[in-house]
Amino acid sequence: MPALPLRPSWLLPLLLLFAGSAAAATPPQPFDARYHLQVAGWPDADIQHQLQHTGIGWQSEMSTKLPGISGHEMGRFRLDEDGRVHSLYYASGYSLLGIQRSYRLERDALQTWPDRQSALVALSRQAIDGTCTSDCRVHYLDHRGREERIDYRLLGRETLDLPAGRFEALRVEVTEPDEPDRRLVFDFLPRLPGLLLSVAYYRDGERRSHLTLTRLDSP
Repeated sequence: MPALPLRPSWLLPLLLLFAGSAAAATPPQPFDARYHLQVAGWPDADIQHQLQHTGIGWQSEMSTKLPGISGHEMGRFRLDEDGRVHSLYYASGYSLLGIQRSYRLERDALQTWPDRQSALVALSRQAIDGTCTSDCRVHYLDHRGREERIDYRLLGRETLDLPAGRFEALRVEVTEPDEPDRRLVFDFLPRLPGLLLSVAYYRDGERRSHLTLTRLDSP
């Protein structure tokens, strides 16, 4: 979903979000989730999000579809012995009123920083385990392979009543170093790294988009 983590100029303002490369102890767990996304100036959308275990590691994938509009993003990664996320492959694409674009990043391009989908899992693990408590900066590659950076800080725990149920969430604020008027507020579920309970995007103090978990299936 949404140049992105904080510039919601693309179809999925959520998908362009974030990153992380530090080690974390909380292991990934498979899940199948559905979100409802509201973006100012766009029709509402439902987003599918799956994290699956594969033969060589993990695969995180998001997709959405509306009349005349569709988008998807997928990242594969593995965990090394220290628990660090290493991206293996990335692919994304969208179709907007007949205009189609697709992007790929192979393993060689992902040696230094993770792709967005793999970085989502890495960032949430880093936040959940509290491996950074101040001046937290993370890096990732966008869909074209360009390095991006963001800062984040922990805001504490909140109890959320969502369409998918009642959850205790870890709240994290994400900003771009050069865009202080833009910020994202994520609510993570500590037991399922990579899952989004809620995401709100703010610009100039006004909320411009909001994503909410509406369904969750996990072992």
